[in-house]
Amino acid sequence: MKILFIGDIFGRPGRNIVRKHLKSLVAEHAIDLAIANGENCAAGFGITGALAEEIFDLGIDVITTGNHIWDKREILEYFEMADGNPHSPARRVLRPGNFPPKMPGWGVYEGTSRAGIPYAVMNLQGRVFMTSNDDPFRKADELLQKISAKVILLDFHAETTSEKVAMGWYLDGRVSAVLGTHTHIPTADERVLTKGTAYQTDVGMTGPYDSVIGVKKELIIAKFLDNMPIRFEPAEGDVRLCGVVIDCDEATGRARAIQRIMVSDDQSG
Repeated sequence: MKILFIGDIFGRPGRNIVRKHLKSLVAEHAIDLAIANGENCAAGFGITGALAEEIFDLGIDVITTGNHIWDKREILEYFEMADGNPHSPARRVLRPGNFPPKMPGWGVYEGTSRAGIPYAVMNLQGRVFMTSNDDPFRKADELLQKISAKVILLDFHAETTSEKVAMGWYLDGRVSAVLGTHTHIPTADERVLTKGTAYQTDVGMTGPYDSVIGVKKELIIAKFLDNMPIRFEPAEGDVRLCGVVIDCDEATGRARAIQRIMVSDDQSG
């Protein structure tokens, strides 16, 4: 089974490059399941139901998020649409599962690929330098007890490399992949861990790299210089799609390989 995971889609530039290249990537790598982190797709901060539907229409099967999930209040109404309806598209938009239990949304989605292969996608958030949430390690244990699929991917939305690496080793052999998001900088440490879990500390951002992690660099530099409040605006230049392709055994869920990809906006596709 081949899985494509696309790193944090940032604003309109990120959405446009996914629109431009997703179909060719799916064809080139014979992708069975496409997942993307979409928490920054609304001008860099948050996601709405309308944008989630737009991303689904492009061919993404499941959308993960993170600490910016509540930046646009429209997402609350979108989650309410799925109340009691397991087939609602809103069920395929995840928020970190270790948020307080009474919050709207879900931290895991179980589905079936186009080829009929059961899979699960989990979404958790780290605690180091992040907002308060429950222990992601014990929450991972709790979620795994309820999942029947062998192919399981975790989007671990966390700040520090140490917490992400620790989660990779903690879940090694129990999930197909642990992929880090949030820091928007792709790391060059992709590998298959000893017990068969594909791992990368951060998949990177899908958006403008002529920026400071997606925001116009002039604004961020000014913020560092004078520390005055400022309205962040998405940058536009040097747009890239960052992601990984994971090849895993659908019978055991163990990963065979992980490949880091980066596609520039000026590439054909």
